[in-house]
Amino acid sequence: MQKKPNTNNKKIRRTPPSVTAFIGALLTLIGGFFLFYNYIQAEKVYAYDYMSKAYYTGTELVVIPEEKEEKQEELTGEVTNDYIGYLTIPKINLTKGFLDSRSTENDVDKNLLVVSGSNYPDVENGNFIIAGHSGTGWNSFFNDLYKLNVGDTANITYKGKKYNYTIVNIYKQPKIGKLAIYRDYSKTTLTLITCTNNDSTSQTVYIAELTSVE
Repeated sequence: MQKKPNTNNKKIRRTPPSVTAFIGALLTLIGGFFLFYNYIQAEKVYAYDYMSKAYYTGTELVVIPEEKEEKQEELTGEVTNDYIGYLTIPKINLTKGFLDSRSTENDVDKNLLVVSGSNYPDVENGNFIIAGHSGTGWNSFFNDLYKLNVGDTANITYKGKKYNYTIVNIYKQPKIGKLAIYRDYSKTTLTLITCTNNDSTSQTVYIAELTSVE
């Protein structure tokens, strides 16, 4: 006798092709967005770097902050852990002291870091380089640097004199432990370095030139 088909078996429900296609397209779109975003970020860093190279002929390579450059300004006198000068940026209400570059407290995790190999403000045509953290920590002294624009001012108080600077260039560099500083070697310069706001892959460099000494 031929068996009758079992009509009690449940039918297997399958996702309609249109839904599957939609989900696949959505995942592809999301993946494409992240690839495109990363590409744009890389191109922005490249563009900043290219424009800086086009504008400035002098280039210095500095190490931030784990290693030290071999070339360093020769300093004399007793090393102190007290502040030897102050950085002031009126626009962002920042006043913060800095130490002798030889001090054990000259550490980006504790203070502003006077980068090894840089010159103090009283060196003609030198470059005074300061690095600082940005973010939410107590030591994020440069957290508001992103608000600065070309034309804004900063000053350094050092050895009884006030050195006034104007920002002439702002650019980004990939965060790879080293960065290039593009500046005019005929000018006395202040360079500020910090992590780029809302971008963990790059650092922002602020180039300021000396305008007057009081």
